Amino acid sequence: MKILLIGANGQLARDLQAEFTAAGKSYEIIPVTHEQLDIRDQRAVDNLIASTHPECIINTAAFHRVDLCEEEPETTFAVNEGGVCNVAQAAQRQNALLVQLSSDYVFDGVKRSAYVERDEAKPLSIYGKSRLAGELAVQQNCTRHLIIRTCGLYGLAGSQSKTGNFVETMLKLAAANKAPSVVNDQVCTPTSTRELARHMVRLLPSGAQGLFHMTSTGECSWFDFARECFRLAKTHTVINPVTSEQYAAKAKRPAYSVLDNQAYRSVGFSDFRPWQEALAEYMQTRKKAGLQAS
Repeated sequence: MKILLIGANGQLARDLQAEFTAAGKSYEIIPVTHEQLDIRDQRAVDNLIASTHPECIINTAAFHRVDLCEEEPETTFAVNEGGVCNVAQAAQRQNALLVQLSSDYVFDGVKRSAYVERDEAKPLSIYGKSRLAGELAVQQNCTRHLIIRTCGLYGLAGSQSKTGNFVETMLKLAAANKAPSVVNDQVCTPTSTRELARHMVRLLPSGAQGLFHMTSTGECSWFDFARECFRLAKTHTVINPVTSEQYAAKAKRPAYSVLDNQAYRSVGFSDFRPWQEALAEYMQTRKKAGLQAS
């Protein structure tokens, strides 16, 4: 299978490349970075897809700085809706399977029990609204598609980027002897990109299509997640629990955005591991890579 991977320098894309390589020679990966392709450029998207003839397109490109999205709604929608629409239309012309990533932030968090794929999406933020708009663009423009909603991604590539990820941010604060303030009233399921990539490599060749939730299992607040990070790192960093109101972020987040991988299980796959196990593996992997835990 020839796969065009858009956003190839991102955390998930890096792990996808590794997992597809490990899966065998039946996959030909064409990695494309943001510097090589801006998905807002319709002509560039059309030319690339027409020239490479992929059987599958995985789009991991997104404008995902959630608070900045509130300040830059036009850019947010231009990427997360308009850019996705460009890719979807080009994929349709190629008759390629489009795999589009989305987010738990499409939900408002009122349900207070794990969201399944059939639950109504009611996003609270510009970011969440743009992600839902991107989902609709895929559904309306590309017959063969997989939409994958996930949550709180963190991967090893984050340790090497400016934006990082939540785990790396916490460990940097610990290394600087700073006590982070972390919200304790937002509950979700942070997900390792390595874990997600493994399951995506299983799902893609199965022929399944439609909307799938794909996250680690279990649930925790961001405060609980930070506490487990520090426990695994064997650091005694003090964490200050705060409410979302006290933290006063620009974008409103859902208070509860745990996703149930119901559709994934229904097509015959075993569920993800608990978030604690995936995080422990991540900490071991970064240690083997020579990264300091604190």
